[in-house]
Amino acid sequence: MEVKLWNDKREREMYENFAELYAIIKATEKLEKAYVRDIISSSDYETECQKLIAHFKTLASTLKDTVPSIERFADTYKMDCPAAINRLVTSGVPATVEHRAAAAASATTSAAIVAECVQNFITAMDSLKLNMVAVDQVYPLLSDLSASLNKLGILPPDFEGKTKMKEWISRLSKMGAADELTEQQARQLHFDLESSYNSFMAALPNAGT
Repeated sequence: MEVKLWNDKREREMYENFAELYAIIKATEKLEKAYVRDIISSSDYETECQKLIAHFKTLASTLKDTVPSIERFADTYKMDCPAAINRLVTSGVPATVEHRAAAAASATTSAAIVAECVQNFITAMDSLKLNMVAVDQVYPLLSDLSASLNKLGILPPDFEGKTKMKEWISRLSKMGAADELTEQQARQLHFDLESSYNSFMAALPNAGT
């Protein structure tokens, strides 16, 4: 005796769509695991993942009335596919695309910090040239420079600019706000700033190209 799972064409289509959705989720889970284990190349992973995401989005849109929650669908059929749910529902893009976006954001942030460091170096050196040598004028500039250098991850902890600025800030903190650097101190600070600036530019990736 033949047992029918559906009563009409509409029900049949619904169950076929359920089967397709199930297959997409399972395939995505396997693909995610293969990528994490380095079994598949990044380019092949991305191509296949984009196909699965596109199929999923089309199918999810078709089933939005009968399957309002993909997570609940996965629970109902005891699928245990957390990586697939994350990729298809939460992220919506391949992991490789996420990584590129994160790298681009990181590069943009680094570029902004480099620009900030350069600006702070130039401002501090120009201020000394304009004879702005009072402690309450010099200290904030060196403090800003030190803070921006510390934000840049590509510089080692013992980077010349970091250590020299720290020494100068320590020295200035022991002086009064109205005190002024002597001509010799101002000259030495300018030299240290210029030396640190040159070291900073040399430390940047692709410096001078």
